[in-house]
Amino acid sequence: MRTLRGFLDFAVVLIFVTIGRAHHNDGETTRGIISTTWPFAVGLVLAWLFLVKTKRGGWTFKAGVLVASVTTTIGMILRVISGQGTAAAFIVVAFSFLLLGMLGWRLVAKVVVKRRAS
Repeated sequence: MRTLRGFLDFAVVLIFVTIGRAHHNDGETTRGIISTTWPFAVGLVLAWLFLVKTKRGGWTFKAGVLVASVTTTIGMILRVISGQGTAAAFIVVAFSFLLLGMLGWRLVAKVVVKRRAS
């Protein structure tokens, strides 16, 4: 099940990157998507390693907030180190999108599980 949760979080990151690159006319080349994705992917992996190490479930809203926060923070730090942009507006948009996406799929999962149980 962790794999599914991690995949859904990663899908949110990829959607964010693809929409952002398309919106800024940066193109959706494989190289471009990888260069924009990798800092957030590293942040996501570190967030999930923390969840696994602390034996926290990844389905909860609290986990979603943690994953979005760590993914955004580490992603932005790595973007600075690698010479990519981190304008204040970008940080706000990135965190907002990742938080809404990562909480969104958790909300859908919670509703589906609740319906199946009843």
